[in-house]
Amino acid sequence: MRLAWLVVLVACSKSPPEDTSPPAVLSPDELKRADDACKTYVDKICACAATVPDKKQDCELAKAMPEGIEVAKRLALNPKAEPEDSLQAASSVRKTVKQCIEKTARLPAEGCP
Repeated sequence: MRLAWLVVLVACSKSPPEDTSPPAVLSPDELKRADDACKTYVDKICACAATVPDKKQDCELAKAMPEGIEVAKRLALNPKAEPEDSLQAASSVRKTVKQCIEKTARLPAEGCP
């Protein structure tokens, strides 16, 4: 009898593994943050490029980031897209936003206000 209780106790004590994968759907708040984060980066790096000549190329490259996010958002939210394609597009949006945030944070150390 004790063995049965021990088996039940052990079985119940194990919690299911935590899902660490990112959510598949891009929420309206996440989409807004994505737009804001990359617009902020583009504005700041291009303003910096006006005074720091080495940042001109960074400014030109940054201008493509919001467009890339827009294309990926459309695919991620397209109900006719394959689920795998939607997941990859959502992941692409999140990776690009991460880059925008990280690059914005590094600007002061690179001589940009």
